[in-house]
Amino acid sequence: MDIDKRDDANGGTLVVQVSKALRHAILSGKVKPGEKLPSEAKLTEAHGVSRTVVREAIAALRADGLVEPRRGAGVFVLEPGAAHAQPFQNIDHARISSIIELLELRGAVEMEAAALAALRRSPAQDEEIHERHAAVQACIAVGEPTSGADFELHKAIARATNNPRFLEFIELMGQSAIPRAALQSADNERTSPAYLTQIHEEHGRIVSAISNGDAETARDAMRDHLQGSQRRYRALLRKDG
Repeated sequence: MDIDKRDDANGGTLVVQVSKALRHAILSGKVKPGEKLPSEAKLTEAHGVSRTVVREAIAALRADGLVEPRRGAGVFVLEPGAAHAQPFQNIDHARISSIIELLELRGAVEMEAAALAALRRSPAQDEEIHERHAAVQACIAVGEPTSGADFELHKAIARATNNPRFLEFIELMGQSAIPRAALQSADNERTSPAYLTQIHEEHGRIVSAISNGDAETARDAMRDHLQGSQRRYRALLRKDG
């Protein structure tokens, strides 16, 4: 079975591009329920990416309830509606209070993730965090949506804890972890360059603390970032109430 490689110059990261291609193959019926996806090695070759990219793309499909890995057998496509509802996939973006709930939970986990990343990151992981941070700035500079790059930055920080449970938690939440995309509107201050620059500067303080190996400052910077997001959304809630 061959899954075509999709050329999507605006598809964001390699993980996003590969997951989009696989999702398209599944939803279009090219790969039917009950069938097995190509092996990790074949997907790596077909898409010209690393095994890590393929694994993360499949993890995203699993979080969406589209596939199920079976030990020793491979990854199989699920019947529509066969999977149980996944946690964090029912976030109601129409309710600001629902977003605040998510931000509170993220704070409890990601503050510690930032601190552990400061203590445990490898040179390669430190470089990845800086690259993800720069990718957010690149999106701001050309006026492209930033939520995807933002999500990849938080995943890179979670990965740098070298405790896989932190990354699993972020991936389980999925793109809903960054609610900005679902709330964007042309006249909303949350999408203004000033707003996005503020977010980027908050990220910068987190990244710098991690790179400097300063666990306490990294924890504080992540807390300030997520609590700042809560304050901004609470202010919107009061405005809309």
